[in-house]
Amino acid sequence: MSDDAPEATPGEPAAVLAIDAGNSKTDVALVAVDGSMRARARGGSFRPDRVGADAAVAGLAPLVDRVRAEAGLVGKGVVARMVAACLANADLPVEHEALEAAIGARGWAGSIEVFNDTFALLRAGLDEPRGVAVVCGAGINCAGLLPDGRTARFAAVGHISGDWGGGGNLWQEAMWWAARAVDGRGPTTALSDALPGHVGLDGMEALISAVHLGALSEADCMGLTPVLFEVAAGGDPVAGNLVRRQADEVVALAVAAMRRLGVLGEPIPVVLGGGVLTAGHAQLMDEIHLLLAQRAPLATASVVRTPPVVGAALLGLDRLGAPSEARERLRRTMTSSPSPTAG
Repeated sequence: MSDDAPEATPGEPAAVLAIDAGNSKTDVALVAVDGSMRARARGGSFRPDRVGADAAVAGLAPLVDRVRAEAGLVGKGVVARMVAACLANADLPVEHEALEAAIGARGWAGSIEVFNDTFALLRAGLDEPRGVAVVCGAGINCAGLLPDGRTARFAAVGHISGDWGGGGNLWQEAMWWAARAVDGRGPTTALSDALPGHVGLDGMEALISAVHLGALSEADCMGLTPVLFEVAAGGDPVAGNLVRRQADEVVALAVAAMRRLGVLGEPIPVVLGGGVLTAGHAQLMDEIHLLLAQRAPLATASVVRTPPVVGAALLGLDRLGAPSEARERLRRTMTSSPSPTAG
């Protein structure tokens, strides 16, 4: 950071209100024009697909109020020059429009831009606007971007748009195979004991009932996904096939994006993020690298562990024309600082 760069001033609106809102958690940060992080807060899931845009954005308001107070801003008005919001479930144009309108009604900034959350990962992992990002967390999605502004996007609204995988799907697939093993419709698998055992239940019948009757929370159910990878690592063929299929889906998305952008035969970075891909499951990652090398030999894949809210903030600073020193400072400060706890 140069000595003459503008410093953040307490009580003055920030440059960017950065929002990374996902299916499982939401991060909000206020970033000053010099790239310093003035305040940060974490909250729960962001599901406009379930509750609607207005209600989902209303759920962001307490987080914005927390960063407002931490930054020393008073009142209920503007907190930043612009909002850069990278949002899960902002997949279709009508969803973008509804979310942008709901955020605009809050009066948090004079300028608003809504992105799908894949672009937060893409920007967090790259320093140039050229690459492909695959997010595999609760769901799965992909985006590609070229310097001329061309993008490759997917509807990513679930099974009806051709999607398979992500933590929210994998635990159900694991249960499907485990249940069929128990009742004789499928091959035996260690999942039949491991899944109910993970939540302290005696057998698949008890687990099926608990899920069906709502006795297990969504978080409890999502917690079954790591069990699938543990069982696969132990050599179980059924679990191993599911892990290989997840790898295939990740690579299929990346390759499709490259093909649509016309760069399949060129060197291009592929950034991977989301809870499933950052968890370090060796079999999954080895399979992804193997398949990518076969289908797009010049592409290079890397896992991005930089918090996606950094990508949202960088997109905001990009739009405001902030100097490179500010973006470098932002990466240093937000990547090295611990993630906030939900409150």
